[in-house]
Amino acid sequence: MNFKKINEVNGQKTFVVVLDAKEEAFSTLTAFAGEQGLTAASITAIGAFESATVGWFDFADRSYRKIPVTEQCEVLSLLGDVAMGDDGNASLHLHAVLGLKDGSTRGGHFLDGIVHPTLEATIVEAPVHLRRRHQKHLGIALIEI
Repeated sequence: MNFKKINEVNGQKTFVVVLDAKEEAFSTLTAFAGEQGLTAASITAIGAFESATVGWFDFADRSYRKIPVTEQCEVLSLLGDVAMGDDGNASLHLHAVLGLKDGSTRGGHFLDGIVHPTLEATIVEAPVHLRRRHQKHLGIALIEI
């Protein structure tokens, strides 16, 4: 992974983060957010994965139903945010739309993805802190305003 801070205005930093082949995207972006001390930011990214997993949240089971993508796919859209989790660490919430070789797509909550050949992310920090708290009645963590 390589990154560069490309802008900082009034406490709002913008980074470009480029992941390398074979890196796992979710954990790498989470580690980056933690290393930079990000507590509120938005993330957008494009690139490709050799394999990935997205999920659909089942409220009845309070868990994600995994949707594996076991082939090379284009990251048509990877969007989300960073907030501080209950544990005080960076907590990412990302959704992805992945394009397959036949033009069909798979999408949902982004769980993991092995980069191939690259993933190019832009992360824009907000000059405010956000907190994500686990909601027991829902089974997921949501941002508290």
